[in-house]
Amino acid sequence: MKRVVVTGLGAITPLGNTVSEFWKNIVAGKSGTAAITKFDTAKFKTNFAAEVKDFDIEAYIDKKEVKKYDLYTQYAIAASDQAIQDSGLNFETMPETERYEVGVIWASGNGGISTFEQQLKEYHLGDGTPRFSPYFIPKMIVDIAAGVISIRHKLHGPNYATVSACASSNTAIISAFDTIRLGKANVMVAGGSEAAITESSVGGFNSAHALSKRNDNPAGASRPFDKDRDGFVIGEGAGALILEELEHAKARGAHIYAEIVGGGMAADAYHLTGTPPDGLGASLGIAKALADAGIGAEKIDYINAHATSTGLGDIGELHGIKKIFKELPVAISATKSMTGHLLGGAGAIESVISIMAIKDGIIPGTINTENIDPEIPAGLNLIIGKSVHQPVNYVLNNTFGFGGHTATSIFKKYEAD
Repeated sequence: MKRVVVTGLGAITPLGNTVSEFWKNIVAGKSGTAAITKFDTAKFKTNFAAEVKDFDIEAYIDKKEVKKYDLYTQYAIAASDQAIQDSGLNFETMPETERYEVGVIWASGNGGISTFEQQLKEYHLGDGTPRFSPYFIPKMIVDIAAGVISIRHKLHGPNYATVSACASSNTAIISAFDTIRLGKANVMVAGGSEAAITESSVGGFNSAHALSKRNDNPAGASRPFDKDRDGFVIGEGAGALILEELEHAKARGAHIYAEIVGGGMAADAYHLTGTPPDGLGASLGIAKALADAGIGAEKIDYINAHATSTGLGDIGELHGIKKIFKELPVAISATKSMTGHLLGGAGAIESVISIMAIKDGIIPGTINTENIDPEIPAGLNLIIGKSVHQPVNYVLNNTFGFGGHTATSIFKKYEAD
């Protein structure tokens, strides 16, 4: 099968709206969490989130176009534009027949949830006349961001969305990887976006006892692996990767960030929202990704853990990791301690982190963790506090979603033949 490399990156995040700013803040161990500004939280149990700051969609599209797109699609436009520009690909000058071999797989767990809320509010507060916007449905549906990216750049290759809750964008990246290595495209724009910091989303997660309620210390609320963790911090944003067939990238002299070498997907088959204590789904996905890459567990230098800061989730994942890695001293950290949980966009921005870890030889630390949960399996090399500078050749990126979905991708330092 064909080899696949990463030639472009893009990011819109709670810690910066470019890859360089985002990565700088991740390495510095900054938190992107603060009080919610999008709606009045006075009656909510949680009043903070990891919001994107200072985002200007008009830097990417005309002001008249903005009303056509939900915020999740706006984030997708911005991140994918960044990644395309970073890759050096120029679709405007590329012959149409070459664009037949360029596709888009873009993920979201919730799609246009803010549009859905706003339109229903207007309907119910009105006189009952259904005065819905003609943009309501296309703004809301989960596949529209993938469609918009392809329309924007006239890309005629495979085009669709993946939805597997918080595993969605990692699933998109693995699917794009498979598409290229099977010869069904030369280039794929892959990633995911989420804009679910809304009243119904925060209220729903509160009812499920999933969100942290540490309102007195928002910046310290996401604390994976800590015995006093009380839930995740909801975040928003987008991450984008340009995946490219190796020979195609070499032929045009592209800068290569890393190679993607494996992807594994599995299911907990356990509970609507809960994780099995033994981490079965996690261990199956990891094992499949390693087998796909054709490597043993000893090759992995760093695991970017899903670790959302929930009670059972963190423990289950680490038990799953322990099953595969046993006593191997692989470094493990949880960058959601800084970004919050981007839900369907999490896998994409954590892939960006994974690739930058390889590029710069830096493993980000886990912030806010003060007292390691005694239920965590012994012998794991958790990176707590400051980032660690060391060579990184292989990174494994875990993502898991409600419904029991698991997706694990593996990135490798690129080595020329």
